[in-house]
Amino acid sequence: MRTIILAMLAAPFSSAFISAAVLNMHIFDQDSGETLAGRIYIEGQGGKPYFVESSSSNGSALRYEKRNWVNKKAEEFHTTVSAHAFQANLEPGRYEITIERGKEYFPLIKTVNVGAEPIDLQFPIKRWINMSERGWYSGETHVHRTPDELANLMPAEDLNVSFPLTYWVTKGFQAPATGNKNQRVELPEGLVTIDETHVFWPRNTEWEIFSINGKSHTLGAVFALGHKSPFQLGVPPIKEVARLASEEGALLDLDKHDWPWSMILPPVMEVQLYELANNHMWRTEFGFTNWNSPTPEWMRPRLQKQSGNERHWIEFTHANYHMLLNCGLKMVPTAGTANGVHPVPLGFSRAYVHLPDGFSYEKWKQGLAAGRSFVTTGPMVFATLNKQDPGHVFRPTGSLFKTVLKAEITSETPVVTVEVIRNGSIVEIISPKNRELESGAFQCQIETEAKFKESGWLALRCWEERPENRVRFAHTAPWHINIPGKPLRPRLEEKNYLIQRVKTQIERSQSLLPPEALTDYREALEFYQELQNQ
Repeated sequence: MRTIILAMLAAPFSSAFISAAVLNMHIFDQDSGETLAGRIYIEGQGGKPYFVESSSSNGSALRYEKRNWVNKKAEEFHTTVSAHAFQANLEPGRYEITIERGKEYFPLIKTVNVGAEPIDLQFPIKRWINMSERGWYSGETHVHRTPDELANLMPAEDLNVSFPLTYWVTKGFQAPATGNKNQRVELPEGLVTIDETHVFWPRNTEWEIFSINGKSHTLGAVFALGHKSPFQLGVPPIKEVARLASEEGALLDLDKHDWPWSMILPPVMEVQLYELANNHMWRTEFGFTNWNSPTPEWMRPRLQKQSGNERHWIEFTHANYHMLLNCGLKMVPTAGTANGVHPVPLGFSRAYVHLPDGFSYEKWKQGLAAGRSFVTTGPMVFATLNKQDPGHVFRPTGSLFKTVLKAEITSETPVVTVEVIRNGSIVEIISPKNRELESGAFQCQIETEAKFKESGWLALRCWEERPENRVRFAHTAPWHINIPGKPLRPRLEEKNYLIQRVKTQIERSQSLLPPEALTDYREALEFYQELQNQ
């Protein structure tokens, strides 16, 4: 990681000091001098975390303390502060202070020796890219924070759009309007504007079903984003909920692909979004090494049946998405962290949507639904196919369609691999030549050609390698090529895998679910079987 590291040594101290010293701090943009909101980590001896408070009556400071229940080393302890001065009271000792702000600034680290006297600390953070200047705006779709917290969090992470899941139900058949995990707050009506480029929609729902009629029976999760009124229907069944969500202008978002019922939802609910950068991808250590559904041997030879490391999980996530695209389900990739539940900052995974004419919530939501976007945990990808943004649907009239894929990739650390993905297969692997920019970031240029005789799709993915075998990636939404009379078909192993996933769930749930819910399951099975017969 290209991190700016500064050492700040105060006056020598000794164990004779007893009282705490005050650290007065503020964050500002190194180039413009503008005071900024941000995220602060303070670690003392043995990695003990410390937190800060706002020094201003107009400011705010919000603690975040989460540790994963599976991997106890996976923890996230920080404070997000508004664009005001802040302070900490620390006993004598040596501390490491890290400042971060979303994705577009280099982290800044200072080592400070604290004695008895107050210390004034200035944190000049350096931007390595300005996405809004290029017409790209960020958002995430899986947020478990209250509306009042988002006024602090979104500017601190420079996240332009969010959808807090204020309605949340984990019991089968229970209506989200009376959800057992709902936020007990009064919700604003309509769009909430923090400032001209930071907004959130306050009414969003998560059905995350873990029990049926009081019996433990996990189904999984799906979100409705951007609706206007509380849903009075629980799930399952799912078709009527999908219809109501559509009537309210909501987008449906598939949470994770490994939930038991996940492969039933896309064809039956006509889910538009797929969390390609999902809530198991963190700044801290990877936590969930075992997942809910098996990984077939053909998907990735190095994957185990139902477990793996961070890279394996990402590969499984992506391969499942590619499989659904091959079935003709034109889902758009998105990103979500479940900040508020998991040890991860808000917006660590995010989707960037291209809005060349300027920002608005409605345009951002429409752009996301259209796939004029990419998702990322690190690199920024500016890619076109025949000069069109991702999400474009080409409808050539001839029997052969030629394409030129061009991309500029800018990243905090060098990108090590770029992959061209066609119909779920990696058809080209590029080891790019990175050049260091004046900002300190790295950039590479990609240009390649592809020819289509049959319908299909194309996407670009790239990888950064980080210390301790960690990775960051970016993945564009796909471009679609529709050639008349020559439709895209999934591979036999993909169809068989999806059919088996659904059959397994019918057998598992048939004694617990009502007939109308099992009808949804059988509709999904028929969808995949029809593909098998084509």
